[in-house]
Amino acid sequence: MPADGPDLLIALIELAGALLIVGYCIAALLELVRTRNPVRVRLLVIEGALWGLSLKTAASLLKTIDIHTWTQIAAFSAILALRTMLRRVMTWEERHLL
Repeated sequence: MPADGPDLLIALIELAGALLIVGYCIAALLELVRTRNPVRVRLLVIEGALWGLSLKTAASLLKTIDIHTWTQIAAFSAILALRTMLRRVMTWEERHLL
């Protein structure tokens, strides 16, 4: 079944989020080989994960924007809670490393 406009946009946003995470992980590996600085590598991975998760959250919000059932409300709440928790943990770790 072909994707219509909103579905295509959501798929592109999710793809961009995944590519950001992969790109930052590759950059982190190159940085590790080049500098052997694990702190900088961890910061790169954290930064990439945060950007990628932000895009994935945006895509999830677009998917669930038309919330009608309790299941959709629960899914939206779980996604938002997980994203918020991960963001806080990664921000704490970033500050801890600096």
